[in-house]
Amino acid sequence: MWTLGLLSLAVLGDVAWGKPVYAGDKVQSRTPYTVKDSYDVPAKWTREGPAPENHHITLSIGLKQSRFGDLERQLMEVSDPDHPRYGQHLTPEEVSEYIRPTAEASDDVHEWLSDNGVDLDTLSHTQAGDWITVRLPVKQVERLLDTEYSVYTHDEDGTRMVRAPEWSLPRHLHGHIDAIQPTNSFSRPSKLSKPNMKRSSTLKPVSKAEGALRVPPKTPGLQHPTVAQVCNASLVTPLCLRTLYGTVDYVPQVPGQNQIGLCNYLNETNNRSDVSIFLQNFRPDAVAAAQQFTIDIIANGQNQQTPLTGSQLGSQDVEGNLDAETILGISYPTPLTAYNTGGSPDFIPDVNTPTDTNEPYLTWITFVEGQSSVPQVISTSYDDDEQSVPPSFAARVCQEFGKFGVLGHTLLFASGDSGVGPTGSCISNNGTNATTFIPEFPSTCPYITSVGATKNFAPEIAAFDASNDFASGGGFSNYFARPWYQNTTVPQYIASLNGEYAGLFNASGRGYPDISAQGQRFAVVYAGEVISVDGTSAATPAASAVLSLVNDALIAAGKSPLGFFNPLLYKTAYAGFNDITSGSSIGCGTNGFAAKTGWDPVTGFGTPVGHTSFLLS
Repeated sequence: MWTLGLLSLAVLGDVAWGKPVYAGDKVQSRTPYTVKDSYDVPAKWTREGPAPENHHITLSIGLKQSRFGDLERQLMEVSDPDHPRYGQHLTPEEVSEYIRPTAEASDDVHEWLSDNGVDLDTLSHTQAGDWITVRLPVKQVERLLDTEYSVYTHDEDGTRMVRAPEWSLPRHLHGHIDAIQPTNSFSRPSKLSKPNMKRSSTLKPVSKAEGALRVPPKTPGLQHPTVAQVCNASLVTPLCLRTLYGTVDYVPQVPGQNQIGLCNYLNETNNRSDVSIFLQNFRPDAVAAAQQFTIDIIANGQNQQTPLTGSQLGSQDVEGNLDAETILGISYPTPLTAYNTGGSPDFIPDVNTPTDTNEPYLTWITFVEGQSSVPQVISTSYDDDEQSVPPSFAARVCQEFGKFGVLGHTLLFASGDSGVGPTGSCISNNGTNATTFIPEFPSTCPYITSVGATKNFAPEIAAFDASNDFASGGGFSNYFARPWYQNTTVPQYIASLNGEYAGLFNASGRGYPDISAQGQRFAVVYAGEVISVDGTSAATPAASAVLSLVNDALIAAGKSPLGFFNPLLYKTAYAGFNDITSGSSIGCGTNGFAAKTGWDPVTGFGTPVGHTSFLLS
């Protein structure tokens, strides 16, 4: 079993219990308040002033999952191809029994909320009761957590967040509560390239005229195309990807039983008109899918299907279109569900927070957990600097992702687009301002599959585009220890460095990415025109679509879906990937980690070779 390897957080001992008493505006708990979590404000965030007392916060309280260690063991067993229980995924009801808080924890937390004037009828709970959500004014939250909230502004793009870098709990609750947000997490998963800004994908459009000229002529009658015949590095299309990765002749057998999903954040959606034009040009047999795929709206997520305004053009929905068009172009007719996640259900913009600043992954997780049907593969093209997320909260979100694996779902995340870190911003957030490589979260979570990017075809190499500084992201976590499935692979790469970059990364951390796919100059139809984009956010839906077709073949053969893919990948399935040995994760003013034989922290084990041969034996 692997451990999360978190920075230790002190838990103080209990004192004698007694009923709370009120002293003016301050609640005296049965035990004294002590600091539960403290985290430095990341670079480029400036405090503007105190948060207005009447500003409201949707508070998410994560109660300790009583038996997560046992659930982690279950995850390891059902995901390990050498274990007798491989593929025997759990049901949601079984998972709930592992993560349900103890009665003592639940009672104590609810008592604390009630004693602080919170109406218990206003609370929302997850199915297992491990998350409590409530909307409260800042003044009440400050009293509840013995803290002070302030308005922080990002120095470069003006984003505002209401946050509290340090917060406290009564001592007797420290062992009952893992995390509370929004407090000190400054994570804000991004989708678009901005100069000197962290982003999860670099979306670099070509001009409309140039893009239109790049639409390749149709090739009717070409029964068995070769990569050389259908692939052009200036515009990567679904036919190219299907040919390159061996799925072009595969006909899905159990669409419906097998499904695929994608996640949209930051007001993104998937424009059906653009998706239709894309499929007409690049996958004509799939045109009907543009109107058939499902869009689930979560917490007021956006789904604007009307033409974009002038201010929206060039940014909004580029990512959304890329994801849907890539997935449908490869995995059709596998049903697709797009999850459009916005703010909390009752989020109200105001002068201090004109846009939602809640934690989007958590909002999505709590919604999906309540659904009766969830796709087996889910693609997410968003991430952020690991150090923008407090270790305690990163650990808890990672645990939530682990639940998906034990249920039989495969989560894929983009590895980032700045190599080992964006040059000029490779500074630690621990108060030392030391130069360091910048790992990406959630790619550093050991329970998900991280996807890097490649380019070219003969051979494929690690992606890099000097025109916009896009480089396939990769590295090692500072929060999560190396998981057991990497123990026979990653140390070999570390040894091959011979001390290079020592001190700039955590050699004992979880290495990422795990695999790669093409991620440069992808064809996208946007606002009715063909453009091209770069990014691991292109590679991720491509890899997800290929793995979804693997699931189709597995389910049709009476087998279980892949579920958590990494243990199988690192033991045997790496043989079904094309090893990438050229290029590097350029960033932080260095060449970054080099692609080498075997696993490496720029392309992982490489790109898919054929979609079923290595898994159906």
